[in-house]
Amino acid sequence: MKAIVFGGSGFLGSHVADALTGAGYGTVIFDIKESPYRQKGQEMIVGDILDRKAVEKAVAGCDVVYNFAGMADIQEAYEKPIETVESNILGNTIILEACRLKQVKRFVFASTVYVYSEAGSFYRSSKHACELIIENYREVFGLPYTILRYSSLYGPRASKGNWIYKILKQAITEGKITRYGNGEEIREYIHVEDAARCSVKVLAPEFENQCVIITGQQPIKVKDLMIMIREMLKNKVELEFLPTDSSLHYEITPYTFNPKIARRLISDSYLDLGQGLLQCLEELYKKFH
Repeated sequence: MKAIVFGGSGFLGSHVADALTGAGYGTVIFDIKESPYRQKGQEMIVGDILDRKAVEKAVAGCDVVYNFAGMADIQEAYEKPIETVESNILGNTIILEACRLKQVKRFVFASTVYVYSEAGSFYRSSKHACELIIENYREVFGLPYTILRYSSLYGPRASKGNWIYKILKQAITEGKITRYGNGEEIREYIHVEDAARCSVKVLAPEFENQCVIITGQQPIKVKDLMIMIREMLKNKVELEFLPTDSSLHYEITPYTFNPKIARRLISDSYLDLGQGLLQCLEELYKKFH
């Protein structure tokens, strides 16, 4: 079996590519830049998802197609609506069309728990549009799919847009952590390696044409997470809470009422949040010291 990961040079995409390789799949990475994480045996294609011919050529011969490409940062999407629509909606549709033409066995799309929320702005609406188009491709052309709705991810290889990465870096380099809001928001953080493993598990027949929620198993208030990090750093970190009127993020749940339901996938094992944070701290400490 052969799989291609669009956006496979990025944070989540690179870990999914590794999980696919570990599961025995021939793995192709397609991204606008060379992956610094590419393993031996993985094929690399440098290209743009808006290039229809390049995408169609890359998909040829693949059984499974993952799409992790496009605009992934909520704040950046908020500031760049046109680019968000181009990369997320048009880019995803170009990949879908290539999958249809090449008779791919499963298309897997990286969505978000924000998709049925009133928060998330253009990021949320672009993901919602993609989900609807994916369902249309199933209805009209019979293209099998799995939609993955991820909660808050953290772990190695995170970019500067990742919130946990940002606060750990700030704690190490500035001796403080800044949060806009009161910190009472609840999140279920999931380690990226656990998320990647679940992202391969969904290739089982039972997840075909399903929406699947991939999230952590340790709900925690953002404020408590910040306190945990402060204690890990010997209580030498100042916690700063600033007022905000932003509607980009949710408080306790991302969901507003909608009759369309997604299944929740729970991993048999997972990395403890505290252990995962220590892993991230070690990586960042080596980088910035």
